[in-house]
Amino acid sequence: MDSRLLDFLARAEQVLARLEPMLPAQRPQLDWNTCMAARWVRDGRSGYLRPLQVSLDLSLSDLLGVDAQREQLARNTRQFVMGLPANHALLWGARGTGKSSLVRALLAEHARAGLRLIEIERDHLADLPRVVELLAGLPQRFVLFCDDLSFEAGEGDYRVLKSVLDGSLEQATDNVLLYATSNRRHLVPEQQSDNENWTRVDGELHPNEAVEDKIALSDRFGLWLSFYPFSQEHFLIVVRHWVGVQARQVGLDWSWDEALEKAAIRWALGRGNRNGRCAYQFARHWVGLQLLEQQI
Repeated sequence: MDSRLLDFLARAEQVLARLEPMLPAQRPQLDWNTCMAARWVRDGRSGYLRPLQVSLDLSLSDLLGVDAQREQLARNTRQFVMGLPANHALLWGARGTGKSSLVRALLAEHARAGLRLIEIERDHLADLPRVVELLAGLPQRFVLFCDDLSFEAGEGDYRVLKSVLDGSLEQATDNVLLYATSNRRHLVPEQQSDNENWTRVDGELHPNEAVEDKIALSDRFGLWLSFYPFSQEHFLIVVRHWVGVQARQVGLDWSWDEALEKAAIRWALGRGNRNGRCAYQFARHWVGLQLLEQQI
């Protein structure tokens, strides 16, 4: 072989070796028959779906005290899985009350029927059209899940989500739906200044257009579900449930008594809230403590 050709090939290999780390890595095609959930990951100007290992052991019956919310979202999800018309859903309210857990429990409920979950961060919502394009035509049904969705004052990203909901998702294939959770009913905070400069014309009050622009984002969700702080009675019911679940998993004999009830109340007071997350954490603490004392 000509020496000049050999020299050219050697130099080409060197160039390729230097360029290869700069090229995007090849992403394997997801097998949605075995993959139950994925997360959208931004990669430079593009992105990809990274498979997630998820546990399907959380059931709808584990979510106590939110019966109305659970039934409404479960019904909407059943419609979606069956190929019937369904709405995007906004789950808003007090922290730790089961909003995200409800979505995960629905995945466990309908995974065998073809439901899949894709997590997408708030900062990546502008990529929704790309995600929808990847899912179009697939036989599975996909819930795009955005946890803790909200926008701070001065941010304009909420307008992107408005256009995406009205544009890409409303007109998308019927196998894609968006579920979002938030601590706010209105995803963009209203300022007192937004309510200034209102005018009265013929007895009719015309609010500032800025207020309407902000409130309109929540209106893009056809289903609103409200979650409220737990009463003490509700909190103790949830504690008792999770203590039973945790104790059963490790074979611990236990009984509900006044001391356990007071310990749960003190735990909630120490954290300044009563919610499902707090009840679950206390159950793990208390069961673990009983097992530790048995080994001492």
